Amino acid sequence: MTTKMLRIETGSAVSQGPGITTLAGRKRATADARLAMYRQALRVRMVEEEIVARFSEQEMRCPTHICIGQEAPPVGVSAHLQTRDYVFSAHRSHGHYLAKGGDLKGMIAELYGRVTGCARGIGGSQHLIDLKAGFLGSAPILASTISVGVGAAWAAQRRGENRIVVIYFGDGATEEGAFHEAMNFAGVNRLPVVFVCENNLYSVHSALEIRQPRHRTVKEIGPIHGVEALAGDGNDIDTVWQMAEYAVGRARSGINPVLVEFFTYRWKEHCGPGEDLGLGYRGKAEFEEWQARCPVAGYRKVLMSEQILQNDAHASMKDEIALEIDSAFKFAKASPFPAKEEMMRFVFPETPRLGDLS
Repeated sequence: MTTKMLRIETGSAVSQGPGITTLAGRKRATADARLAMYRQALRVRMVEEEIVARFSEQEMRCPTHICIGQEAPPVGVSAHLQTRDYVFSAHRSHGHYLAKGGDLKGMIAELYGRVTGCARGIGGSQHLIDLKAGFLGSAPILASTISVGVGAAWAAQRRGENRIVVIYFGDGATEEGAFHEAMNFAGVNRLPVVFVCENNLYSVHSALEIRQPRHRTVKEIGPIHGVEALAGDGNDIDTVWQMAEYAVGRARSGINPVLVEFFTYRWKEHCGPGEDLGLGYRGKAEFEEWQARCPVAGYRKVLMSEQILQNDAHASMKDEIALEIDSAFKFAKASPFPAKEEMMRFVFPETPRLGDLS
C-alpha cells in the first residue's frame, strides 16, 4: 500500500456522512507554538536516534519499539493538552510520553532497567509512566489501555473534573474486542475522550488490506459506536494540530468523544532498532516514498520557508537537545539496578498500617 492508495484528508466542521467530520479552512497555530512543536518533534527524533545508536551495546535489555517517522501525532495532539489531562499509550509510546511532558531521564533509566527509571526499572520501554505529567501509562498488550483510558474518562466525568483523556493506539488495536467495547461505552456516555489511531499500515508484518475490509477505513468505525470521527495526514504537524484542536475541543466541552485516524509510517522494524526491508512484507519504493514525507524534515523546511526558523537557531536547538539527551544517558548508566526486594513490590496492594488510615 502506498500513500497514493490512502484517502488522506486535511483540515468549520463539514458533515461527511453520519458522525464523520472533515476539517477545512481552520486556523493554524501561532509562530511560537509551531516553533515549539518543531522543537518537540526534533527532540523525540533525536532521542530515538540515540537509542538506536546505543542499542547494540546490549545494555538496554527490553523490547523496544522505535517511533521514528511517527513524531507528528504526539506533538500536534499534546500541544492542546494540559498537565491535568491524562494520556494512555501502547507499546510504541516514547513519543507520546515525551510530548506529554514525561521525564526524559526517567524514561532512559527505565530502558536501562535502573531503579531511577519511571517504572523503577522493572517495566522497560513498553511500560512508561509519569503521573506528574499526566501520562498514566503504556502497556504492550494490544488494546489493553483503551478500556483503562475510557474508565479514567468516565471517572473524570462522574467526579466533575475538568480534564480529558487521550488514548493512543495503532490500527491493529482496532481489531480487538476491547477497542469496540470501550468506544461504545464512551459513545453512550459521551465521555471526554479522544481516541488517536496512528495508522501506520502494518500490524507487525501484516498489511492493513489483509486484516480489514478494503472498503472501510478505521474512522468509519467511530460513528457506529456514537463517536465522531475524522482522518488526515499524520505526517504533517500543522494538520495534526488543527485536527487535534477540533477533537480536544469537542471532548473538553462535553459534546462527544472523537476518534482521529492519522495516516503515518514507522521507519524501523516493528520491534528493535534495525531495518527490516529484507523481510519482504513492505517494499523499498513504499519505504522511500514515506521517508520523503518525513514529518521532522518536512516541517523544518516549512518553518524555514516562512522565516519562523533560521539556520543558527536550528543549530542551537539541536545542541541544546543533544546536551539534554547526553545528560539523560549518563544519569541512567550511573544509576543503580533495583534491589531484589523491589521485584515483587506493587504486584499486590500493600496493606496500610492502622496509623495510615486516619
